[in-house]
This record gives sequence, structure tokens and C-alpha cells, in this order.
Amino acid sequence: MPANESDQLHQLQEENLRLQKINQALIERVEAGSSLSEAPYAAFEHAAALAEQVRERTSELTQLNAQLHLEISERKAMEKSLLEAKQEAEAANLSKSKFLAAVSHDLLQPLNAARLFTSALEEKQLSSEIQQLVTSASRSLNDVESLLRTLVDISKLDAGAVQPDKARFCLADLLNNLGSEYQQVAASKGLTLSWVTTQAWVETDQHLLARILRNFLANGLRYTPAGGRLLLGCRRQGASLLIQVWDTGLGIPENRLDDIFDEFQRVQVEPANGKDQGLGLGLAIVDKMARMLGHPIKVASRLGRGSMFSVQVPLAEGVERAQPSNEAFQIKQQRLQGAKVWVLDNDAAICEGMQKLLESWGCQVTTATLAEQLEEELASQKEGPQLLIVDYHLDTEVSGLDVAALLAGRLPRELAVLVITANHSHQLKAEVKRQGYQLLYKPVRPLRLRQALNQLLG
Repeated sequence: MPANESDQLHQLQEENLRLQKINQALIERVEAGSSLSEAPYAAFEHAAALAEQVRERTSELTQLNAQLHLEISERKAMEKSLLEAKQEAEAANLSKSKFLAAVSHDLLQPLNAARLFTSALEEKQLSSEIQQLVTSASRSLNDVESLLRTLVDISKLDAGAVQPDKARFCLADLLNNLGSEYQQVAASKGLTLSWVTTQAWVETDQHLLARILRNFLANGLRYTPAGGRLLLGCRRQGASLLIQVWDTGLGIPENRLDDIFDEFQRVQVEPANGKDQGLGLGLAIVDKMARMLGHPIKVASRLGRGSMFSVQVPLAEGVERAQPSNEAFQIKQQRLQGAKVWVLDNDAAICEGMQKLLESWGCQVTTATLAEQLEEELASQKEGPQLLIVDYHLDTEVSGLDVAALLAGRLPRELAVLVITANHSHQLKAEVKRQGYQLLYKPVRPLRLRQALNQLLG
């Protein structure tokens, strides 16, 4: 209830109490006056005057009580309206979340297949003309994926459908994965990306932190001219760790540093590559995610010299381990040759695209659109697959996790499992983690897919 209404109600209650005291005092005076040894007529006049005062005060008290009851009724009606509005808002948010989940899956499914096909083509030796067409198609798919993911993310954040899932983990794996992924992208743009590994452990949502850092790296690549450099690294600051992305790009005017975190704000008119492909929502999403996690974001920039973006995350106690080198991480990427991989997806196009991509990496691939097909395949083999890539959403009532558990129970050795989905729910993420599997979200990026497979086969 608003403060002014609460004050009015409090004043009415005090006035009610005051009038009750007055009423009681008048009654006592009437009773006392009747026993006075005064002249009868004077006593009668005195009693009549007191009775009139009692009547007036009683009338005022009755009116105040009626007004108080009215105020209470209005307050209850207002509270009921607020509760109904809250329930309607919660129902609308739930409906919006379900709609976004459906949109994510239905739109990302064909996009995922198209990305797999273009990635498989990029692995082949093609003429320069065809290679240029494939690269252009791949770049266009990247733009579509980026725009779609951005719109879905901003809608989910506004709907409150994203909740952080914080855990302790070593930052080295995340930095190595990001460095390896974006190093190749940087090289294709004529840029140099370096990163520094660390043994530090942090406590945060790994997926949301990765999204924040990917946005920093993507912006650095977009606004850094060919020949420029980017650096991904971190430094300690008390009980926290600053994860930083430096670039030698175009820079941001000092008077616009606060504007870049607003929605639909793009400081540079044109990016360094001459193609403005963003909606101006990336850093707005970063800001929302960082606020949700409680991680401060900082930016420093000099026009024409470059920029530095950082996110501050809390340090955590962890297990000491040898610090991996960049060279060792690159060697780790050579484990796919000859690996037996099974793929289960209810979309035949996904299966075909995944098979062509994995075979270009040297894998022995078996695909299926039904779980029964893999069961038959398993019955005809002794060893089965080393790794299973499975879509979580299948046409049947069983999920990809159910199929993975069924196949793993029939194999003589441990089965590595990679679950692919467009479902970002915490329940699924927790269940995949509990089963010891890995999770990738659609549309799958080939570099991230390759890194995940190498990690699972290691």
C-alpha cells in the first residue's frame, strides 16, 4: 500500500482512539453529575448538555469507524488486485519462456544443420571461387545465428527465464577453449590473438561467464583492423580475479563509454571489417548477465588506440594442478583420427551434416534417427562406439539421456556422451552434469564441437 494511504489509515486509527477516550470521559462525567447535590434543574441542564456531547462524539466515532472500515475494504481490494496482477505477470512470463524455448528449438534446428554442412565443405579442398562462396555462406549463417541468439537471450533475460548456476571450476579450461576457438577466427581476419592460461579457480556460472567473454572477444575482432592484436588474460585483485580482453582496435570516445551498455547502442558507425552486423544488444546482454551474477564490468578505451573490457569474478579454493601450455592444448586436439562416433538425432539433415563434418576430421561415424537403429547396430558389434553424440529432444517419449543410459549399460567400456540441445534449463544442465556427460547448445559451433570431442576422448 502506498505510504500516504498508510499514514492516513494510521491517523484515522489515532482519531478513533481519541474519540473513544472522550466518549468514556463524558459518560463518567454524566454518571458523576447525577450524584452531585445541586439544584434539580441545574443538574438536569448539566446532564442534558453532557448527553448531547456524548451523542455528538458518538456520531463522530461512528462516522470514523465507517471510514476506517471503508479504508480497510479498499486496501483489501487493492491487495487482491495486486495479487491478481502478479499472478497474471507470472503466467505471462511462464508462457513467454515456453514460447522462447519452442522458438529456440524450431529455429535453431535447421540453422544447426546448415552450419554443419558449410563446416564440412570448409574442410574440403575446393577451388578458390567455390571456397569463397562457402565462406560467404558460412559468414551469413554466423550473422543469422548471432542475431537470433541475441534476440532470444535478451527476451529470456527480460522474462527472468535465466537463473545463474554458480559452481567452482578452474579457469584454465575455459580460457584455453576460448583462446583456441577465437585464435582461428582472428587469423581468418588477419588478426593475432594471444591468451595466457592460469591455475586460478573461480566461483561463478561457467556458461554465463563464457557468454560474457565471447562477447568481449567478438567485439574486439569486429572493431580491430587487419594487422591488429588481441589479448585474453587475467590478473588478481584481492579476493577477485579480473578477466580482461585487450584489443588494438578503433577505440571508443570517452563520452560514450557509458552508452555502450544501453540497448541498441552502437558507438562506431562502421566496424573495422566494413560490415555492421550487430543490433547493438551484445553489451546490453553482457551488462544484464554481469548484474545477475554480481560481477562488475569495466571498460577503458582510447580513441584510435584500442579498448580493454574486463569482468571481475570471485576467486575460489581449488585443487592445484600443472598449468597446461598452449602447445600441449594444441596437441590435445589430435585425438579424433579413427575415433568411433555414433550420432543420434531425429532430424535426418542434422545426422547427414554431422556425419560429413566428423568424417572430415577422421572419425568413423554411424548415424541414426531412431534409438532402435543404434540398438540393432550395437547387437551386431562387439565393442560399440567410443563416443555418442545425442540430441536431447527426440520424437519418442524417451530423451537423449535415456538412450545414452541404455547404450552405456550394454557396453563393456565407458561411453563418452555429448548431449546437444536448444534447452537452456537448469534442470537439464544439472542432470547432464550429474551423469558425467558434456553439453553443447544449438546451433553447434564446429570449433567448440571439436574441442568437446577431444576433451571427451581424452
